[in-house]
Amino acid sequence: MQLLIDHRTVYRYEVPAAGIVQVLRLTPRACDSQAILRWRVDVEADGAIKRFTDAHGNLAHMFYADGPIEELAIAVAGEVLTTDTAGVVGAGEDPLPLGVYLRSTPLTTADPALAAFARTLGHDNPLTRAHLLMEAIHERLVFDPDITHSATDAATAFRLGRGVCQDLSQVMVTVARLLGTPARYVSGHFAMPNHPEQEAAHAWAELHLPDLGWVGFDPTHGICASESHVRIAVGLDSLDAAPVRGTRRGGGAEQLSVLVHGRSFGEPAQPHIPDEQDPVRHQEQRQ
Repeated sequence: MQLLIDHRTVYRYEVPAAGIVQVLRLTPRACDSQAILRWRVDVEADGAIKRFTDAHGNLAHMFYADGPIEELAIAVAGEVLTTDTAGVVGAGEDPLPLGVYLRSTPLTTADPALAAFARTLGHDNPLTRAHLLMEAIHERLVFDPDITHSATDAATAFRLGRGVCQDLSQVMVTVARLLGTPARYVSGHFAMPNHPEQEAAHAWAELHLPDLGWVGFDPTHGICASESHVRIAVGLDSLDAAPVRGTRRGGGAEQLSVLVHGRSFGEPAQPHIPDEQDPVRHQEQRQ
């Protein structure tokens, strides 16, 4: 499938910020499931930008700007050719050993409830167990965009029984590691056929399975990663793979608006919603 992605993030500051440093993990890597036909990241502010590869192998940019800055807009446009590989990422260079992806982080630390949940998923076949885990999370946690926030950890989301794709994915990563399976968090895009415009990027999990390598599981939708998924960045948790993450000096209160438009090639383009109508999010890009 040929997917067109338009992604615009706008930060507005109550008073001009004196300085900004942002890490942008917005550029996908090629793998068996996706070929990058074209991709462009534009920062609409005066400053310096430097490309680098982070510890997880993600393609990233560091953006620096000295103030005063009242608004920072980051625009992404790209075209990706995807293939349905039943979630299998395929051969690729992993800069970190697999053991790293068994480590817990503050966002993926298990509590007794998650440990008890993990014990219900016993199965000798790792692939079957991974599917059972995904299906159990999909059935147990209700999608709710209003109850969690960007700093909610997996244990809290599981206790609430509700959350967004970030929460469901971090629950899956946490439990998979409890079961001895290396797991990582994935940020990216999901081009929903009937809902091309979204208020955020998407997230899912990848588990490293014998004879298959990394395989993507989307517990939010209860499916393996498909030709509608575009992988952008991976990490131990949502902070490692956040599309935009940084700091600033000054600026007062901050407003963040995000609009993602993903559609397959040949679909009619949807009208762009002007910035002032975009939904405001007070957290990093979430769905």
